[in-house]
Order: sequence, then C-alpha cells, then structure tokens
Amino acid sequence: MRSVDSSDRANGDVDFVANAAVARWQTIVEALTPLLGQRGVAALYRRTLHVAGRSHPCLLDAQETIEPVTFIALRQVLMQQTADTAAAATDVSIETFHELLDSLIGKSLTQRLLGSVWSPLFSGSPAQEKSK
Repeated sequence: MRSVDSSDRANGDVDFVANAAVARWQTIVEALTPLLGQRGVAALYRRTLHVAGRSHPCLLDAQETIEPVTFIALRQVLMQQTADTAAAATDVSIETFHELLDSLIGKSLTQRLLGSVWSPLFSGSPAQEKSK
C-alpha cells in the first residue's frame, strides 16, 4: 500500500478548495439567474474576475466568454495554485462579487437573494475547513 505524502495532501487540499469554490459559484448563479438572467450573471462574474484579479492575478485567467458560465476555467486556474492561494483568491472573488452586486441592486436585496452564500468560504486553512 502506498503511503500518502505531503504532495498528495496538498493536491487533495487544492482539489477541495477548487471544488468548493465552483460549488459556491454555482449556488450564486442559481440564486441570481432568475433576477439577472444568464447574460447578467455572466457579465457580473467577468467583472468580478477583472476586479479581483488586481490582487489575485490568477483570476484573470479564469475568464469565460460562454453563457451560462461553467466555471471550468476557474477550477483549472485554482488547481494550479497552492491550496492557500486558491482559498484566498476564492474569498476575494466572492467578496468582490458581493460588493459589485451591492452597488447594483443594494445591500438589502443582495442579502435577501444570497443570504450567507456570499460570505468568505475559507476563514482558515483548507485543511481546517475540510475537517469541519
């Protein structure tokens, strides 16, 4: 039986982060598509990646031109990062999306539509988050 080394754990952590990020984004899209439409959600997502890409340049490579957004590029980009970098980029993108949505429809409506979905996904390390 092969033992699990640190690179296997690191790959598992980044895989966890990437899958959690995509799942969170899919939940956001499902909540907002009836209100904003596929094109509106896709445009807001692209803007989010552009703005969040200033502090996490890897997000700039996650841009998609198709609608509805599939998050395939996001998952690929996150998988190329360390787990901590992927988690930080995910949190920044979610926070940026929330701020942009607030500016468009207001904080009250954003909160009613998304509830706690927008909150940062990773407050600790990915390994800590996975064990909860």
